[in-house]
Amino acid sequence: MDPQKRYNLLMTYPLSRICLHLRTVCLGLWLLSSVSVLIAQNNGPEGVKTRGDRLTLKLAVIGPGDELYFWWGHIALVIEDEAAGNARFYDYGLFSFENEHFFTNFATGRLLYSCGASPAERNFEVYRRTNRDITLYTLDIHPAKREEVRRFAETNILPENRDYYYHHFKDNCATRIRDIVDLATEGQFKERFAAAPGRYTLRQHVRRHTWFSPFMDWLLNFWMGQDIDTPITIWQEMFLPSEIARRIEGFRYRDPSGVERSLVSSKEILNKARNRPAVLEIPHRQWPWELLAGLGAALVLGLCMAQKKNHPARYQILFGASQSILGLFFGIVGTLLLFMTLFTNHDYTYRNSNILYINPLLLAAIPLGIIIAAGKEAKKRFFAEQLLRALWTYVLFGCILSIIIKLLPGFYQQNQVTQALVIPFALTLSFIPQWVKRVLENAGNRGNLR
Repeated sequence: MDPQKRYNLLMTYPLSRICLHLRTVCLGLWLLSSVSVLIAQNNGPEGVKTRGDRLTLKLAVIGPGDELYFWWGHIALVIEDEAAGNARFYDYGLFSFENEHFFTNFATGRLLYSCGASPAERNFEVYRRTNRDITLYTLDIHPAKREEVRRFAETNILPENRDYYYHHFKDNCATRIRDIVDLATEGQFKERFAAAPGRYTLRQHVRRHTWFSPFMDWLLNFWMGQDIDTPITIWQEMFLPSEIARRIEGFRYRDPSGVERSLVSSKEILNKARNRPAVLEIPHRQWPWELLAGLGAALVLGLCMAQKKNHPARYQILFGASQSILGLFFGIVGTLLLFMTLFTNHDYTYRNSNILYINPLLLAAIPLGIIIAAGKEAKKRFFAEQLLRALWTYVLFGCILSIIIKLLPGFYQQNQVTQALVIPFALTLSFIPQWVKRVLENAGNRGNLR
């Protein structure tokens, strides 16, 4: 067309129709752009990056700390967000001594834990200062699942969702992270380990972390009942952060597109603790040492009782004081066991055969020991001594009963450490030595008569 005619035609074309065509063209371009973005999000990394592409998921496995409640380590989810330029530390093990009724809730097994998010580097610095291992495992997760995990974690930390009732074995910081790993692998993590037999019982796993403190090792073993002595699965073993670390290394799964992946793409050690007791790979056999301690106590008590004939005043003080001390310790721990069995949600203290011989009855040894140590009337001291012998005879037979019932189905408990400690001195303090002495004397007298 002649340029002059084209110009004349354009000048006579209604302006409104030109605008209408321009709007149509713009709308078409916008729709085309939107479809392209959606295709890029759904069909791979080519093109525009999705939110999930900009996320990196890591597990931070923290080694044991100084305080008792840190002896089993810690674990958290770390999400690095390239778009936001930050790394958030999602912690499912938060609690505070300042919480209302904290100690009451702790004693009754109704302690609330919380989950929250904070800057990752700030947490790492705290663990460095407190001399704890820090190991980071980067997870190879499909971008769509990374975003799903992020949304799940953000939902968890909302005020209406963040609190939960803590359970040492069934619901803690580690089990929550274990479940997140299962979410990220679309159930394949649980499918692999839910029925696979574990290496040890729950008690043995606990003792791998408490071996270096003989007193706390004995005390925790005394309070825990037989329900933690049954075989468990690998899935249940992952109440420990270190067991999660053990299982994610080498784990392979299929992502939503059907591609097989290694769950862990890299491992980084941020800090290595110095001069801290190692977690045992295999739990120690502790009962021989407890038996030696029990025999030592029996020897000391026997030497004390040998003072009765030649040094009666010394015997009164030493024997009476030792009885009161034994009654104070074993009476208190037995009372606490009874309380935890009957009045708390600490279900791992239930069905505990230690209650058969270590219980509040032993508190009676406190006043009886005082009567022997400070009493002036021989008749009262003799009566107190006989009651004490009866009490320790009961303890001895209760301990033997707790051994015998292990032969029955459903009554097995790994409480050898308590039995080995108690039997030697309970035997020394019971009526048994007197009965044996009389039998031997009678046998000797009959022999002389012949």
